Amino acid sequence: MRRWHPGLRTSIVLSVIAITVAATATMAYLSYQLQQSEIQHRFRDAASADFQSDAQQIHQWLVHAAAPEGSKVDGAADYLHGRLALEWSIVNLNPATGPQSRLVSGGNGYLAVAGSPAVIPKEQVDRARQGLEPIDYDGAYQGSLQLVFVGQTEPNMLLVEFYSTASVDHELASIRLELSAASVVVILVGSGLGLLAARRIQRRVRVAAGAARQLGSGDLETRLPVQGQDEFTDLAGEFNAMARRLGESIEELRRKDEQQRQFVADVAHDLRTPMAVLIAASDGLAGPDHDRSAELIASQSRRLSALVEDLLEMSRFDAGAAEFRPEPVDLQELCVDVVQMVAADIPVRLLGEGVLVGDPRRLHTIVRNLVSNALHHGAPPVTITIDGTEPSEVRVAVRDHGPGLPPELMPVVFDRFVRGDRSRRGEGSGLGLAIAYENAVLHGGRIDVASPGGAEFTLVVPRIPRDGRLPSDESPEPAHP
Repeated sequence: MRRWHPGLRTSIVLSVIAITVAATATMAYLSYQLQQSEIQHRFRDAASADFQSDAQQIHQWLVHAAAPEGSKVDGAADYLHGRLALEWSIVNLNPATGPQSRLVSGGNGYLAVAGSPAVIPKEQVDRARQGLEPIDYDGAYQGSLQLVFVGQTEPNMLLVEFYSTASVDHELASIRLELSAASVVVILVGSGLGLLAARRIQRRVRVAAGAARQLGSGDLETRLPVQGQDEFTDLAGEFNAMARRLGESIEELRRKDEQQRQFVADVAHDLRTPMAVLIAASDGLAGPDHDRSAELIASQSRRLSALVEDLLEMSRFDAGAAEFRPEPVDLQELCVDVVQMVAADIPVRLLGEGVLVGDPRRLHTIVRNLVSNALHHGAPPVTITIDGTEPSEVRVAVRDHGPGLPPELMPVVFDRFVRGDRSRRGEGSGLGLAIAYENAVLHGGRIDVASPGGAEFTLVVPRIPRDGRLPSDESPEPAHP
């Protein structure tokens, strides 16, 4: 048997109805209890006052107007006969004041000697005889519930009066009917309001669901209206933020895909040339110019090896597997070592403190690639300036005085296989600046580029790596790669 799962609108309506019914029933019950207590208390007070008045009047009547030949019971009866619409009885336990009541019902009650032939419970009679104030209790009389008062008018002569609760019961029944009708009205109104609220909420949910379907179908510009300050406003804001991030991610994936296609095409292009030269040179080994062929094979093999190494390094960056081994590095010594390696006359200038914590091999690669780029594609003089005046970061600026970078090349100069027209005639792979930039990012830094009468590349790297890692005591001593 399938379990019933109500929809959102039905769930809201049912919840509102349940809450309305529970709240209305509770309020109606409490209101009825308060009114019932008040009405019954008022009725009891009125009956008590009436009974006490009758008891006092009988006492005065017996004192001043009793006939000499009559008993006090007869005198009390004469007075009470004038009371209309009142049921009463007299229980007399004093033989001196008139007929005496006897025990009946197995000794559990006294039979009245005047008035209504009622049997008054012995327990209630005993209670009334022990106190000065009358007592009252709920008892049955002539088949209906009555409020019964018992009190002494003379010693051991007790007056009993029966007050019907029919009027009270009728009033309480009327109140119950009114409260029931009001409860039904409140429940209907609450259910109607719940239905309207559910319809409004469902409409907004449907709008959100429609927007989600549009977004899922590929419409990345789908947005929800942000209105008000409720939970749906938060939902709309989060949905819009998600849609924006999703659009950015898809756009980034498209860009990466296009970049990957270009990457494969460029790799194929760069591999085709040395492979063609290698094939031609290997064919030439059998001829008379075998020395030249061997020289071409050696140079193209080195070029091919360098390209493969650069490709492997880029793949490590893409896979997030690039090793990072931080230790104290003196940038001035590192830059001097780079200059000696490229065998160029390049001055190294230091401002401030040039020591930081980083991976010396990767910092060496960055500076070497920037210097090689300046030597191959720029013009002398080439200068290296280390700015260590800032406490949190160090800047290494490599500048040449060549023609500079064309404006269209500035935004993409660090992309892979990006080369200007002049550099395409050389043997570079177009990966040097991309590798340098990835190494800078690995340190938590960046490379800025400008063209102020030449090309200037500035490495900006924090003194401490971005992940806060410091070299341990077991770290090897700094060494030049």
